Amino acid sequence: MIVRETARVLLVDAADRILLYRGLLLQREDTPYAWFTPGGGVDPGESAPQAAARELREELGHVVAPEALGPVVATSEGGWRLGGRRYHSRDSFFLLRVPGLEVDTSGMDEEERATTDRFRWWSRHELDRADEPVVPRELGKLMERLLRGAVDEPVVLPWHLSADDGGTRPCSG
Repeated sequence: MIVRETARVLLVDAADRILLYRGLLLQREDTPYAWFTPGGGVDPGESAPQAAARELREELGHVVAPEALGPVVATSEGGWRLGGRRYHSRDSFFLLRVPGLEVDTSGMDEEERATTDRFRWWSRHELDRADEPVVPRELGKLMERLLRGAVDEPVVLPWHLSADDGGTRPCSG
């Protein structure tokens, strides 16, 4: 099993909306995509804030110092499979407010470009009513707490994949 630490960013604009990207889930035929927060794997020798800042630059063209991200506000972890390999991810989420943002994907690698087809700002209420998969689960509830300033320590979010099939099927809810 491959353990994968990730650093992800809850990027919130002046209207309290969160930016998500639609990522194509190549291992699923019945759910070909889901909406994700920007971020990705922590490279060897990199801290989670450094990885999050790097991912923002690569995926969105947004440059931010790692120190600007503050503390981890949420975590989630669980297993998944891809290409016959088993993974266990540990996701750390940071909150970053921006006045606005124009997405620039020129820093994405070929795989990221092939599996990302759009970006969208979501309100908390849109997250709650989404009829498409959103990762992490319970993101709307987390956003409500964060926007009220009601998070003193990292919130543990449920993993978004079902354990009964080896972590390849999104959980409902």
